[in-house]
Amino acid sequence: MSEYDARGKINRALLIGVHDYATLGGLPAVEDNPAELRRALTATDLFTADEVTLCRPAEPWELSQALKTAADEARGLLLVYFSGHGWVGSDGGDLQLMVGASVPRQSHTTVSWQDAVLSCLDSARAERIVIVLECCYAGNAGGAFHSHRKPMSLLMAAQPNRRIFSGEEPAGGTVFTRAMVQILENGIPGRRFVTFEDLVRELRGRLAGERTPMGDVWEPRSAKQNTVDDVVLSFATPEARLPTPPRVRLRRWSNQHVRPRLKPLLALVTVLVLIAAGLVVRQLLLPLPDCPPALELRLLTAPEAEPTLRRAAFDYEMSEANTRPLQGEGDLPAGCRRAQITVYSAAKDQIDQGFAAAGRWQGEAQGTGQGQQDDKGTDPLYRPGPQPDLWIPESTADYDEARRGMPPTGSPATLHNTGPVAYSPLVVGIPAGKQLDDVERVRASWQDLLTGTDSGHRDLKLLRPSPVLSGTGLLHTIGLYLANDGSRIGSSGSPDPALAEGAEQRLSAPGSQYADSTELLCSLRPATGPDATATGQAPAGGARGDRSAPLVSEKSLADYNLGRAVGSCPALAGPLAPRDRYVAYYPKNVPALDHPLIRVDWHGTADATARQAAVDRFAEWLRAPDGGRAVLTAQGYRPVPGKDSTDPAPAPGSPLRDSRADADLDAPVNRFTAGTDQVARVLDGYDKAQKPSRLLILMDTSTSMADGGKLPVALGAAGRALEMVGDRHTYGLWTFPDRAHPGDPDAVRRVVPLGTVDPARGKAALDRIAKGELVDHGAAMEEALTAAVREMKTSSGSNQAIVLIMDEDDGRARRAAGVEQRLTALLKQKPAVPVLTLVLDKAGCDTFALQGLANASRGQCVPGGPQAPDLLAGLIASIGTAGKEDR
Repeated sequence: MSEYDARGKINRALLIGVHDYATLGGLPAVEDNPAELRRALTATDLFTADEVTLCRPAEPWELSQALKTAADEARGLLLVYFSGHGWVGSDGGDLQLMVGASVPRQSHTTVSWQDAVLSCLDSARAERIVIVLECCYAGNAGGAFHSHRKPMSLLMAAQPNRRIFSGEEPAGGTVFTRAMVQILENGIPGRRFVTFEDLVRELRGRLAGERTPMGDVWEPRSAKQNTVDDVVLSFATPEARLPTPPRVRLRRWSNQHVRPRLKPLLALVTVLVLIAAGLVVRQLLLPLPDCPPALELRLLTAPEAEPTLRRAAFDYEMSEANTRPLQGEGDLPAGCRRAQITVYSAAKDQIDQGFAAAGRWQGEAQGTGQGQQDDKGTDPLYRPGPQPDLWIPESTADYDEARRGMPPTGSPATLHNTGPVAYSPLVVGIPAGKQLDDVERVRASWQDLLTGTDSGHRDLKLLRPSPVLSGTGLLHTIGLYLANDGSRIGSSGSPDPALAEGAEQRLSAPGSQYADSTELLCSLRPATGPDATATGQAPAGGARGDRSAPLVSEKSLADYNLGRAVGSCPALAGPLAPRDRYVAYYPKNVPALDHPLIRVDWHGTADATARQAAVDRFAEWLRAPDGGRAVLTAQGYRPVPGKDSTDPAPAPGSPLRDSRADADLDAPVNRFTAGTDQVARVLDGYDKAQKPSRLLILMDTSTSMADGGKLPVALGAAGRALEMVGDRHTYGLWTFPDRAHPGDPDAVRRVVPLGTVDPARGKAALDRIAKGELVDHGAAMEEALTAAVREMKTSSGSNQAIVLIMDEDDGRARRAAGVEQRLTALLKQKPAVPVLTLVLDKAGCDTFALQGLANASRGQCVPGGPQAPDLLAGLIASIGTAGKEDR
């Protein structure tokens, strides 16, 4: 990873510390924070003393003014630090920074992180921005952070929905800032400087044994947006420090001595020139007209592709292709952006539902269709989101499936397939230590791969993203069904039902499917590695990884091997160890992901012509060798053919060329040749290969679920689970504790009886819970779960599961002896009832009890977060699959 060195540039550091409050408790330890941090920043050859400003605001306008001044002046690095009280509403929404006169719940007395701080920083001219938040609920800043466009790095003192310190630590600053100052002042052994990522990693290590005054585990969080390099924050080092380069000293001397004298001199020259040149020169010196608002284009894509396309959209907005004057548009000043692109993502089934209900989608966006859900509860404006102007699915198969679901006439949306923008071959990841005997890595048929991984050979579990939720999963299923013997897929023909069922039986179930490739690979990441103590959120794959063979894309497998961010797993410090990697095997004649760019035209749009032209310009740039193609291949995609129809090789900087990615560039890119009807028949074959299943949703409805924004996540996950209930599947919805029996920890409320088919009953019950139907006494999780497992064990079927959605177990204090042992013994009895747990407690899945529950039931645990509903849906999608329960 490259490092950004800001030395000698016009840098600014704004250090905000608020320790004295009129209506809130004082924070005496914060008083020393800004001065201590200024000392560390100016002692390490990055900031000069005049570039650091201390701010102790009593009123919101004081903070806003200081922030605007720093943002206007900085050209190189802008560092913003805040230490003080933070506050969020009951929904965990916009973080409010509290100044001296702030009063909770009076927004005019506070500073909005999203509306005031980020909006100001988004207009800054600095090349890089680093933000450090040390306040209660600092972790809640991560959501709004990702919607902005400047290259920013954000360090949050703690996880979301957590208070972190009392402010009464010993003199010399707070625990968090003291640790940060020590790292910046003293450096890191073996490193010539301290970067942002170094600081985050060291802080996590130093605070690993700390507890906040509330008793929480202290775990700083970080996020980066629109930048792939790392920012140097200190040139301190325990070793002999390298001298400052002469160019830096010269530039710094110029900034301090020449620039200040230039301003009055230039002002005098300007006056003389104006007098001499008169009106002509005055006309020439008139300011350029302001840029009009850019045309907003909305780009919808799959979650796997969103980070790359977000980067591509940003580069396009800043490119000459989007800012140069065009013939016929001379009224737009040069340098102004013509279009800005908002990138968002959704699961495949949600996008299909959106286009199938395009009339309702458009009506809700125009304010004429709000609240008009269909019998399935489809609400396109909620999921997948706003009407898209362009859609880049994972493959042409997704496009065919969406078109098949749209009404033949009367839809206000028209989809135009303009062709692929990037490719990624489909692969089977084989553990590096279990490579297949006598099976070629490239051009082996699926028959050979199935044989090489069966119980008589390497005995590997095949894991696939859900074909219902993921374009990668759908295309892998097409390959399994239609190219089983390695034959080329034609545009007609149907899969053999026996072959489809046999292929499904090789997939491990339940809980073997995920919403996309990246979440599947995230679940397999080993517990050991360069940042094993720093990640703290993804389920550790451990020994599971060397027994599994994930069916994913080449790009996602390369990201996994190289230690890049995959799904909800953050990036590691470096590539995985060779023993923990997967080797890519390429099934013969299986089509590659082709990421077609689909222009979406909406009937009645007033500026339809301008939007079509803007989409076409972006599409042309995405495929251009000197435009988007370079951006996409730098992220691990294969490029589209050039004008000569030849397949260009990935550029030298492509991660696929890194030997540690374990990819094979000799593997061909197979074009998608299946017909629309074939895609439908493959999905029909997949549905018929499934078995009837039962799903019991067991939900904690204690009043603590309403704190910290947990209830919307819980309700969203439960609603997503109901969407996974198919025609041949039944479900039930139980809640605990039971209001009618407050003294009975074993009591549960059977809101929707087990065996129900109609999802509308469950959605109505969730609506009642959302309106406040909560119970004001503790929720005893193990007792409620025991009752649910006992009920599910009365069925002889094996295709069933419990979805447990919980806050925390409140029953420990009054729990009868032996409940945990009885629950564990019950879970191990036949038939199997896996428990898929979504936990919204601050500790997440990282507790002994929840890990033991997942192991005993052969289930999974999902930590709360934005990805939780879709991740849970992916696991539910495998309940009822024809796969073997345990191999």
